[in-house]
Amino acid sequence: MAMTPRLEMRQGQALVMTPQLQQAIKLLQLSNVELQEFVDGELERNPLLEREEGSTEAKSESDGGDAQALEFDSGMAPAEAALDVSVADIAPDLSANELAEAGAAPLTDWSKASSGKSFDDMPGIEDTLANDLTLAEHLDAQLTEAGLDAVERLIGGVLIDAVDDWGYMRADVREIAVRIGAPVEQVENVLRVMQGFEPVGIMARDIAECLSLQLKDRDRFDPAMEKLVGNLDLLAKGHFERLQHICEVDREDLMDMVAEVRALTPKPGAGFGGGHIQSVAPDVYIKQAPDGTWLVELNSDTMPRVLMNQRYYATVSKSAKREEDKQFVQECAANASWLVKSLDQRAKTILKVAREIVRQQDGFFDKGVAHLRPLNLKTVAAAIEMHESTVSRVTSNKYLSCARGVFELKYFFTASINASDGGESHSAEAVRYEIKGLIEREGEMDILSDDRIVEILREKGIDIARRTVAKYRESLRIPSSVERKRKLAAGF
Repeated sequence: MAMTPRLEMRQGQALVMTPQLQQAIKLLQLSNVELQEFVDGELERNPLLEREEGSTEAKSESDGGDAQALEFDSGMAPAEAALDVSVADIAPDLSANELAEAGAAPLTDWSKASSGKSFDDMPGIEDTLANDLTLAEHLDAQLTEAGLDAVERLIGGVLIDAVDDWGYMRADVREIAVRIGAPVEQVENVLRVMQGFEPVGIMARDIAECLSLQLKDRDRFDPAMEKLVGNLDLLAKGHFERLQHICEVDREDLMDMVAEVRALTPKPGAGFGGGHIQSVAPDVYIKQAPDGTWLVELNSDTMPRVLMNQRYYATVSKSAKREEDKQFVQECAANASWLVKSLDQRAKTILKVAREIVRQQDGFFDKGVAHLRPLNLKTVAAAIEMHESTVSRVTSNKYLSCARGVFELKYFFTASINASDGGESHSAEAVRYEIKGLIEREGEMDILSDDRIVEILREKGIDIARRTVAKYRESLRIPSSVERKRKLAAGF
């Protein structure tokens, strides 16, 4: 068969990512701080845009009531109309690079949305500075790797919020336990785990506990040193004779002990950056009505509101004579219109997702952290008729505020384990916590193997495989039954 060049005409469908569609997708995943920066940049760049001013009532009327409280019963949420544009349903899995390459030449470089700068703008000097790692970020990274379950991670996050710039945990443990609905013992256990984080001495509640943690890390917290740390007031006053008597040591040993204490760090958190720390502003507020239902409302302070100045647009359109001037005005009008629509869509989507999360996790808001249910992105996406990627974008860097504190929306998603009797599924984090408890309670002569743990869990109605038990045990940094028996035999 001869090979000859020829022309063919084919018809097909292809997704074209317009700049406006790229913008709508990008805005979904921005935090409220990044969104504000982006909008500020657009206000400077686009002469047709202006910030909406006025009372709260005026704002509620302009957005069709999106910011008003929505009430629903904990058993069933009312249906909501689909959004005008479900951008993630059209292109759910495109990367940032793919978005930038798709479609026609952009009117605005939406890939720069987080910084609020145009493509031709040079980066400001503040963008070239290295961001110092904050103490909270440092502790949060260690909390993620600590092998704790979902409940314990939430408790740990609340404890981190109570740490001051010097590294001290200033909140009362009992008060935290009551607020989040967790046992005091569990909060104290999480605090003990976190007191093993770096830097040594972190998360202490006072100077004596801070120094004790550092001495224990150096294996120097013997009874004499414990008595010295317990009488720091006498040390500060220079009552060395009384300290010799209390510690039951001679003068030379006491001075060596004092030198060790003075070599410790009384402010373990002081070495971390703090200049860029910002308090988290919740995107959604959750309140309980007198009849027991939950009210979900957007935080209007974090939702920038902009308008397109139609009167100014009409004026400049008439006065524009040159073709490039007319094109510029048209581009500004198109960008302004799509930005207003995208911001409105973003607010509706956040509200929709938050309301479904509250409906699914009403046990947490009502009874506390121990009542978290298994939940994944697919469940929420199906309930609100959106794509999973849309829910994922919406829950990134978004926070809700309730009586129990401020929590990231992503926290409420946990995996599930099927019930052996066909009943309600169990949270994977709850199962992980159960495995940890079984091993901690095992007797000296009855070390539990993974197979035995599977049998015990199935007796409790939890259908789980042996490899899953092993995976959860390893994530908790618990050695195998053979290694635990060896340690027990060696006296550890």
